[in-house]
Amino acid sequence: MTTLDAAPTTAAEILSRARDAAIRLRERSTEIEEARRLPPDVVSLLRDTGVFRMVRPKTLGGPELNPMEQTEVIEVLATGDVSAAWCAMIGMDTPIYANFLDGEAADALLRTPDMITAGLILPVGRAERAPGGFQVTGRWPFGSGITHADWVVAGCFVYKDGELEPGPTGAPMHWRIMIVPRDEVEVLEGSWDTTGLAGSGSYTYTMDDHFVPMERAFRLDEPRRTGPQATPDAILRNSAGVPLGVARAALDFVRGLAAERVYHPTETPWPEAYHVQMAIAEAEMDLGAARDYLYGGLAREWEKVQAGAELTLDERAETVLARVNSFRAARRVVSRLYDLIATTAIYKPSPMDRWLRDVNTMCQHVMAQDQVVQSAGAHLLGGTPHNPFIVGIIP
Repeated sequence: MTTLDAAPTTAAEILSRARDAAIRLRERSTEIEEARRLPPDVVSLLRDTGVFRMVRPKTLGGPELNPMEQTEVIEVLATGDVSAAWCAMIGMDTPIYANFLDGEAADALLRTPDMITAGLILPVGRAERAPGGFQVTGRWPFGSGITHADWVVAGCFVYKDGELEPGPTGAPMHWRIMIVPRDEVEVLEGSWDTTGLAGSGSYTYTMDDHFVPMERAFRLDEPRRTGPQATPDAILRNSAGVPLGVARAALDFVRGLAAERVYHPTETPWPEAYHVQMAIAEAEMDLGAARDYLYGGLAREWEKVQAGAELTLDERAETVLARVNSFRAARRVVSRLYDLIATTAIYKPSPMDRWLRDVNTMCQHVMAQDQVVQSAGAHLLGGTPHNPFIVGIIP
């Protein structure tokens, strides 16, 4: 791991290192994809950028970047390699999780500044109450970055004497998140065989009647510290940097191709071809609108949560919808550019095919699904969200 003395301490330094790393990541993308995980030296490269310490509190010597700064770093990394950026986005949440833990459990997560956490917080596991904690059993998919993680989270429903326990808010089920050292889970090799985000190493992992002490089980509506990073949506705020980054990379790539290409039916250089001009301009327009919507919403939200003010329904929905829109706009941009360059897109070493697969895969993530849009709409209208967590409601 890097040390505080050697590591960057400001947003500008981390962003500068991320830009340098993106160049090297681009050169390793094929290798990363084929390995279906990040090679150890790529993990070291990411650690050295400071990405995994981005939200470490200043009181502990960390840079404590705001969500806009975090998102920009992830966006830049995604222009280099999408899987690496995805793992960076997931893995940097360790200090956020520490805000929901007490004493030694929190200290363990913060003991060194570049701790990486992987895992699924959604409650697909079972936590049976036991003296001093829980006996945990389950099988969790989508453990992005778990092959290089220090800690693993695992969402569970709580059971008592074999029966589902109601939640503290009156919900029929009680959702808690367990956090354990990486060596306490079993990673199922071969379980991550996908078309896109192949290099993210998002393997399935399991625990079988494994004891987790009470101090390592938490809820996202029960922070142990105050502040804007101790909120349920803190782990989601920078996620849209990944799709925005891949869309930016695709646009830059195709604009570079255009300088040398000719539209053969009319022998028109691409910079003078109407259909090319329209495709590039509309892609820039789509990406620019999505990016401004996202960063503007993040800035407005951040201003209020920093001040300790309650978000309105519209403000909460804005950040949710801007995030979904970023994923979908990126897919539109990459798809249109893929079609524009036609058969060139399908041949190596063109990265367009990988980017198309990556962006389509990430759009299957729960945070980009229709249920998220429905939940934002229901939140605005006073209806019932299908996914209450996405609008900050912990059942």
